[in-house]
Amino acid sequence: MTTNSPRRDFLLASLATGGLAALGSRVFAAERKQPFNADEVLADLMGGNERFVAGKPENPRRSPADFRPLVAAQYPEAVIVGCADSRVSPEVLFDQGVGDLFVVRIAGNVISHAGATVKGSIEYAIAELETPLVVVLGHSECGAIKAAIQYTRDGEPLPGAIGELVDIIAPAVREAREGEGSELDRVIAANVRRGVATLKRLDPIISPRVKSGDVKVVGAVYDLATGKVKLVS
Repeated sequence: MTTNSPRRDFLLASLATGGLAALGSRVFAAERKQPFNADEVLADLMGGNERFVAGKPENPRRSPADFRPLVAAQYPEAVIVGCADSRVSPEVLFDQGVGDLFVVRIAGNVISHAGATVKGSIEYAIAELETPLVVVLGHSECGAIKAAIQYTRDGEPLPGAIGELVDIIAPAVREAREGEGSELDRVIAANVRRGVATLKRLDPIISPRVKSGDVKVVGAVYDLATGKVKLVS
């Protein structure tokens, strides 16, 4: 990433104008996470997940005072494309605070055929906010995946737009018919991999940055029972 990122400029300007005390812990968080290297950001997220699993969070930072330094602009270090499931909160499970993550949530964490609202949101974070990392985050016991498996098996139509949603997930069901582990777990991982592949090919914003090494797109699955996040190869 370029060294003159908006967050770096914001940090330097704040320090130069004596704004250190007003910015509080957010300055130290921003300073600690420089430079905006995708591998370092990923390590930070996984370290946060380890703290979450251990029950030792360090970054609540959710009071009004923590929001004030970010009123004029935001400086997220990663995009999380996660499920809309009420049990999956990226800021909590990665032990991050306000302003750290740019979160896009949609049932089944689908990306392919999800339309401009989802893809455009991700592209905005990369093009305008210079965010170097995108994590496509699935989770165990995903209801949307379960519905897609059932729909693929019995073929019964689902009401409203739910049918269209599971149609998007259905290719992952077919791809994961065989393999180790439960069918549900295989499809969850396959759906994540499909999302990662879709983003890596997405022109004109994401694909060139992935090829240049400025942006990394990875997949992961969050286990509701253990709290652990595991990367999907």
